[in-house]
Amino acid sequence: MAVSCNHSAILFSPSSTAGSSSVTSSSSLIGFPRFQTLRFKSRSVYSKSRASSPVSALPSRSLEALIFDCDGVILESENLHRQAYNDAFSHFDVRCPPSSSASLDWSLEFYDKFQNLVGGGKPKMRWYFKENGWPTSTIFDSPPQNDDDRAKLIDTLQDWKTERYKEIIKSGSVEPRPGVIRLMDEAKAAGKKLAVCSAATKSSVILCLENLLDIERFQGLDCFLAGDDVKEKKPDPSIYITAAEKLGVSVKDCLVVEDSVIGLQAATKAGMSCVITYTSSTSDQDFNDAIAVYPDLSNVKLTDLKTLLQTIVTAA
Repeated sequence: MAVSCNHSAILFSPSSTAGSSSVTSSSSLIGFPRFQTLRFKSRSVYSKSRASSPVSALPSRSLEALIFDCDGVILESENLHRQAYNDAFSHFDVRCPPSSSASLDWSLEFYDKFQNLVGGGKPKMRWYFKENGWPTSTIFDSPPQNDDDRAKLIDTLQDWKTERYKEIIKSGSVEPRPGVIRLMDEAKAAGKKLAVCSAATKSSVILCLENLLDIERFQGLDCFLAGDDVKEKKPDPSIYITAAEKLGVSVKDCLVVEDSVIGLQAATKAGMSCVITYTSSTSDQDFNDAIAVYPDLSNVKLTDLKTLLQTIVTAA
């Protein structure tokens, strides 16, 4: 039984290619001499049931706990990181290549693709400078030639960028993604368990949650886990399995809200159902295993999610 979620949903079968992407060569993209560009398309909202025969069907699931990822779900953080990097490049007058007439500035289109290519702040800069030439800056008048100087350049930029990112989060100018606060409040009012599970460091997640959810709502969470709390990061399911144990809820009665295929894999490996609220940088990923996909949560109600979960038939 397929379920509509008040969104003109289109039904999605497990064999569909809704998450597939077309790829075109893009040697003209500055900064990506050997990278390919994804041709982004407008995704439709969809929901689906998991197919199985009536003989092997297990009892339907009941929504007892709602679990949110942080980055990409509660806030769309990638553009904030991009802004902080660009502010660091401007502050230290980073010119890459050195002949550039202005400080390095990563565009939104570039960063959406870049952050899916290289993970982590320092590896990002090292990869970029290796591909495009080591820059001049106020840290070093000429491009650094040895490993120690290159490490110092990257460390200095990353430290300044991190502090700038914290300033942006604390500024009060950052808003949660649409529908997140309302959905959390609906779940709390209905007596559902509420959790946040993020692969980011605990200090980073606390900073975001205290400023975006407010202290009272953050302290009202029934469970909060960060990357520091488990040995393996997503797509390993440890963080979600641990959350279910702490919440005292069966994994089948938990519903996870994620924004990426890595988070989706972690949730499904844990035995949980997952809905996706994608961002510009994850919109072309393959979300075939999600039970629903939304551009955001602005029109998603708790009753929609309860109906989705109750009508899932899982193959034995």
